[in-house]
Amino acid sequence: MVFPITVVTFAIYLGIAIVLSILALFTLVDAAKLLIAIPGSPAPTTALHVVLQAILFTIIIVEILETVLVYFRTSRILVRPILIAGITAMVRKVITMGVESFNAVDLLAIAVVIGVLTAAIIYVGKEEGETEAKGETSPP
Repeated sequence: MVFPITVVTFAIYLGIAIVLSILALFTLVDAAKLLIAIPGSPAPTTALHVVLQAILFTIIIVEILETVLVYFRTSRILVRPILIAGITAMVRKVITMGVESFNAVDLLAIAVVIGVLTAAIIYVGKEEGETEAKGETSPP
């Protein structure tokens, strides 16, 4: 029996949503445990750094999960949450590595990537606003 592509796609997205939900819960619990452990830590600044990384990772997962959930509601994929996850990932990279470990070219490249992602978010927001103002829905 051949399944229609929409059923297969739906099943794949459902599996992804379940895995992302579980992963988001685990990372959130991990971030909470790390946050609770900060007062007793011998290096609270380092512990806070780790907590921030865990929280940003959770935000990335939630933004991707949001994309999947919107697909279930509208049968289309939104780009904005993916772009936000990209910016969050770049900020997390800088926080994880520390500014000191990058050379000027790497920092410039990261700044350009963040700028392009920000411009894309603004552009996508304008496109979505114009579509909603006209009362249209975007094609799937």
